[in-house]
Amino acid sequence: AATLAKPALAAVKEGRTNFAPDNWKNTYFHWLENIEPWCISRQLWWGHQIPVWYGPHPEDFAAYRKYKADTSATFKEMAAARFRASMESKPLPTVDGWPKETIEAGAQWMNRRTIEICATSEHEALEKARAIYGEDVEIEFVTKEDIAKHAEELNGLASEGGIGKFRSEPVVELQRDPDVLDTWFSSALWPYSTLGWPEKTPELDKYYQTDVLITGNDIIFFWVARMMMTGLEFMGEEPFHTVYINSIVTDAKGKKMSKSVGNVIDPLELIDQYGADATRFTLAAQESQARRQLRLSVDSVAGGRNFGTKIWNAARFAEMNECGYGADFDPKSVTQTVNKWIVAETARARIAFNEALDQYRFNDAANGLYAHIWRVFCDWYVEFAKPLLQGEGDAKQETQATMAWALDQAIILIHPIMPFITEELWSQTGTRAKPLIHADWPTYGEEFYDAKATEEMSWVIGLIEQIRSVRSEMNVNPGAKTALIVAEIDEAGQGMLDRNAPLIQRLARVENIDYTPVGKGAVTLSVPGAVMALPLADIVDIAAEQKRLDKAKQKVAKEVGGLKGKLANEKFLANAKPEVVEEQRERLAAAEVEAEKLEAALARLADLA
Repeated sequence: AATLAKPALAAVKEGRTNFAPDNWKNTYFHWLENIEPWCISRQLWWGHQIPVWYGPHPEDFAAYRKYKADTSATFKEMAAARFRASMESKPLPTVDGWPKETIEAGAQWMNRRTIEICATSEHEALEKARAIYGEDVEIEFVTKEDIAKHAEELNGLASEGGIGKFRSEPVVELQRDPDVLDTWFSSALWPYSTLGWPEKTPELDKYYQTDVLITGNDIIFFWVARMMMTGLEFMGEEPFHTVYINSIVTDAKGKKMSKSVGNVIDPLELIDQYGADATRFTLAAQESQARRQLRLSVDSVAGGRNFGTKIWNAARFAEMNECGYGADFDPKSVTQTVNKWIVAETARARIAFNEALDQYRFNDAANGLYAHIWRVFCDWYVEFAKPLLQGEGDAKQETQATMAWALDQAIILIHPIMPFITEELWSQTGTRAKPLIHADWPTYGEEFYDAKATEEMSWVIGLIEQIRSVRSEMNVNPGAKTALIVAEIDEAGQGMLDRNAPLIQRLARVENIDYTPVGKGAVTLSVPGAVMALPLADIVDIAAEQKRLDKAKQKVAKEVGGLKGKLANEKFLANAKPEVVEEQRERLAAAEVEAEKLEAALARLADLA
């Protein structure tokens, strides 16, 4: 084991194999630098049976053949004679008149030694045995049960007729070791034994070295280190270049799942209820190198299901608006600002996704695409594109093609995380040359960026979001429309406002845009290059709203104070379970964010008064 450990240690220390997160290599080093002899067998009823057969030592078998040539006595008779001699204290030469050499040959066989024959099959073991004992020797395979039966008969000096062919005839008996290889020893052979090793197969040549091994921290030694040791020993190369140690899945409170506790979440039940894609996405979205635990709840998987539904509905919207896939579509050729913007956003999403995967930041990869598909594509682009899709001419056709392309790219990118719904949509939304799983991975990037389109649409989105935020904070009736006051605006801002006024009015529920000074009873908006405001004095009941916000503020302040006190209590921190402490910290962070929002809302309300 110590010999095997040295090259496995060097492979990680010299950077040929890396760990992610990097700190787990210290666990690897600890095991291999303090390695003990490794027993590769276990007494289990299943597994790979050890490929070793035990047979008699050739010298002992030769002596036995001589004994059989000198006497016709059965081995049972010889054993009985030896027993009588010992009981009567007679010297061996006087036993039943048999020569001393004959009796000693029989005794040597009864106490015979064994040799090991290692072979990959019974046929190979038989060939090796013939080379050892001679071509003229009868060789038979016996089982553990056969040996046990013979021992019982021998010890009891069983009934007349001898103890059978196995013990009375000059036959070489080969018994296979009844133990099996240690589970982790067999598993250690996985990177190459599955590819046809020890034969030099095309698969072995192509796929070894493998790529990234993803596993848990509890088997860094039992599996990872042993694959490294055997891979380097038998293949002369590390079995993988990176070992990613994933989080341990716990319940929503961070507690280890246990049948006795009753907090086990069965993944098969989640899949039956919400789908495999929703389960996969939820796990990926929470898989972070910054923490060891992945807290899984049924509600979070329901969120993954809703995301899948969102993608499906976006595809149905594109289909209803005849957004057909066009293989000759050139994203760089679009002319409409909103289309230039979604092309650039798609390129940013692809680059960010690749970077996250390259660094094994699976949560960033999943959440980044979630934000792009749900917020950018579905919430904004679909809404921005509606007027163009309802129009005519080149602008409509361009938008149809752009939407089809952007949706295709979203489906391609999310496919590794949500393979089932995306493969289905891929087959339904166009005539494809090959399945999505075989499609080429996109390589476009910054050449799709358009600074002016990005600036303009970001300006529009920022303005709409501010208006929506103020309306929400001031508890404005969702159905009510408001005016938008433009007190000051520069040339660039005016151009963006003019080009996008219908979108802003529709999506922010603005009835009209007025160019007047900001008066009393209006909430000022922070907009680049402009001073704008929402006149809400006649829409909001200021006194009632202030009372509501004050009450909410007091409630949140009380919660923040209680949580801070609990987390400042050394006794609580010392005695509470880690997951309980972490839950309290998360509650405090959420409460503090809520307190900041309420303060901002009260400040806006004061401006109205």
